[in-house]
Amino acid sequence: MSRVEFMQGNTACAEGALAAGCGFFAGYPITPSTEVAEHMAAKLPKRKGVFVQMEDEIASIAAVIGASWTGARAMTATSGPGFSLMMENLGYAVMTETPCVVVNIQRGGPSTGQPTLGAQGDMLQCRFGSHGDYSIIALSPSSVQEMFELTAKAFSLSERYRVPAFLMGDEIIGHMRERLTIPDSVEVAARRRLEPGTLPYTAGEDGIPGFPTFGQGYGVHVTGLTHDERGYPAATNPRLHEKLVMRLVHKVESARKEMADYVVTNPGAEQVFISYGAPARSVFQLLHDRPGEEIGHLRLRVVWPFPEFALGEFPDAKTFLVPEMNLGQVAREIQRHTDVPVIPVPRLGGDLHPPAMLAKALEASR
Repeated sequence: MSRVEFMQGNTACAEGALAAGCGFFAGYPITPSTEVAEHMAAKLPKRKGVFVQMEDEIASIAAVIGASWTGARAMTATSGPGFSLMMENLGYAVMTETPCVVVNIQRGGPSTGQPTLGAQGDMLQCRFGSHGDYSIIALSPSSVQEMFELTAKAFSLSERYRVPAFLMGDEIIGHMRERLTIPDSVEVAARRRLEPGTLPYTAGEDGIPGFPTFGQGYGVHVTGLTHDERGYPAATNPRLHEKLVMRLVHKVESARKEMADYVVTNPGAEQVFISYGAPARSVFQLLHDRPGEEIGHLRLRVVWPFPEFALGEFPDAKTFLVPEMNLGQVAREIQRHTDVPVIPVPRLGGDLHPPAMLAKALEASR
């Protein structure tokens, strides 16, 4: 039977990871994500898992990548400056096709900014922060329940597609407390094993190779350099590099409909809010306060790869309003995919949009 608890968002994130079978956590304390590490430190050793407090975030993500290659489901949690420090090794994880989960409880930036207040300013860094061309998966919870559910889902997607998956939370959701239902079990996709006699980077029709876990009889060369199907460097081969990078991108982008996760409210509406994370709660309140109006709402639970086809759920839309705790990072992505006017509703400073602010934007759009 499932159990019901009253829990903080960051703790729910850690519980979601444990339910998904996370066996390794490496991290460095940083506000406002520290509670994730604290809970994993208390719980993982009791489950025969490994918790390591590293000297910094660069070492943390490196340890997570190494642990993943031993077959462990591995994760880290950080915020702002720590996330920036991880970017080079996240590119390495993409190139080596290493499953791992990175939790970013976002805070106000740039630099050390606002350690104790919420923001969503890392959404484009998450997508494009490392160098080169690649694709990743990013999920964004708007409740304590979703901190649990989407953390577990991040593990499943990461294992399935051999790519880093990000839980892009924010301080507001990370530190709020709500009722949480924890199920007895969580279904997580199994990592595809490398078939005997197959080269380690030979991909199937879906572009995803089997995984040659260290310690199970495989001799594999793992490098961040452009490599051939054996894993050996081939950095001066233009065509091979193109083929490799196109596969790394295509295996994610071609599955965007399979990965898509969003919630549609009032699909016949002409004015539609598009939200993710904490601002969705302000939209919920606005819809509750104005029950006689048909106001649409598209709430994204998976932000990257961006589900542009979800915009078609609102065929009569005349305006898309996008409240974000940044200056319009995902609003720019929406503008790329629609002829419907897109109105960013930015909010900086750490405060969540009050419903009155959204109501004002709604009236101005008419």
